[in-house]
Amino acid sequence: MTTLTASSNGIINNDNAATDETTYKSEHADKATMVKAVVAGSVGTVIEWYDYALYGTAAGLVINNLFFPSLSSAAALLAAFATFAVGYFARPLGGIIISHIGDHFGRKPALIFAIVLMGATTTLLGLLPSYFTIGIWAPIILVLLRLFQGFGAGAELAGALTFVAEYVPYRRRALCTAIINASTVIGIMFATGAFFIVSQLPEESFMSWGWRVPFLCSAILFAIALYIRERLDETPVYAEAMAEAKAKAEKQKVPLLEVLKHSPKQVVFNMLALCGHSANSYILSVFIISYMVNTLGYSRSDALSALMWASFFAIIGTPLMGMIADKIGNAKVYIIGNLFIAAFSIPMFLLVDTMSLPMAALGMSIMYSIGYGCTSGAQGAFQVNLFPVRYRYSGIALSRELNSVLISGPTPFIAAWLVELGGGTSHYVMGYYIICCLVSVVAVAAIAKYANHH
Repeated sequence: MTTLTASSNGIINNDNAATDETTYKSEHADKATMVKAVVAGSVGTVIEWYDYALYGTAAGLVINNLFFPSLSSAAALLAAFATFAVGYFARPLGGIIISHIGDHFGRKPALIFAIVLMGATTTLLGLLPSYFTIGIWAPIILVLLRLFQGFGAGAELAGALTFVAEYVPYRRRALCTAIINASTVIGIMFATGAFFIVSQLPEESFMSWGWRVPFLCSAILFAIALYIRERLDETPVYAEAMAEAKAKAEKQKVPLLEVLKHSPKQVVFNMLALCGHSANSYILSVFIISYMVNTLGYSRSDALSALMWASFFAIIGTPLMGMIADKIGNAKVYIIGNLFIAAFSIPMFLLVDTMSLPMAALGMSIMYSIGYGCTSGAQGAFQVNLFPVRYRYSGIALSRELNSVLISGPTPFIAAWLVELGGGTSHYVMGYYIICCLVSVVAVAAIAKYANHH
């Protein structure tokens, strides 16, 4: 295993992936504390993706009808997905501010702040009156809540990955961060399951109050996450780094400025490396339900059932691919995953287009378990290894949230528009998949030397 050296100005050189923090963790981290750290990181990630999958699912089934009733069906759907994308424009700002807290004051307070903001806004979304009750104020408040929700989510996953990576042994970094990424699918699965349950209600009950129940249930998850996170200590690696800086009387600099000065290449290429994964994630977790129900004519329950089955396989596949990444290298698994997503995007949509629930579930399950599993299993450790401790949180958050503005947020809108452009077919969406994945392959290869410790 390679190690990094520290330069005279205290910045860890990125020419190799590992740092001397690996020795610290292997000597001092106990198993019980590591498990607590993984659980604490995972539960917040579950909430983030539960919240976002809830809104994404609601956008295609409810928001379009209750908040944009004066528009045509196609325009209302695009407007609903546009409000989904709006939240992502607040994510970079949230990522910058909250990650600054995480690098300057500690990982723990940043993660607590993020979870409080996300939990509160999602609960309020469940209480928001529709257009039929308060008129134009309904979509206006909807957009504002989405902005606050996006602000809070802007540094949640970056913080969870950083937090867990700094608690676990280096040789298990991909596996443990893969568990965090698998938690995103657990959140999606919870959201899908919640909507599946309430979708069994009569149409009138579902549209009047049933759809609100999953949003209000977010308050329970939020309380659990807050309880767990408040009882964890600061990461040992961060605490030691800050103690060393204090002992040397080093003045702590602004983390964002250090990122831009010392690691601009890593930020840009990490942002691009996420394109394939982000496109795949948001097509599978958000767009596919709307496509199956509104374009192909699947029932709500069948579409949600297919996604739940696929999500189950992603939860298994992601940690498995993380284990493989720890063995053969993060970059290799990351590239393999993007190539698979590009190649399998066509068969997946062909299977979904058969109007057969088993075939649709099969196609989505294969894509989730292998394609998503590879990119999600490798990317956590890949990103963490790009940046040194003192500005790691900021580096990951900045690159992730720039990608969220360019790819994650707009993807459902773009996919819906491409279906309209293609006359109700998914042909152009397949092309979008392939382009995003090829961009990722080039970007991962360009910075593999910084992130792959093998």
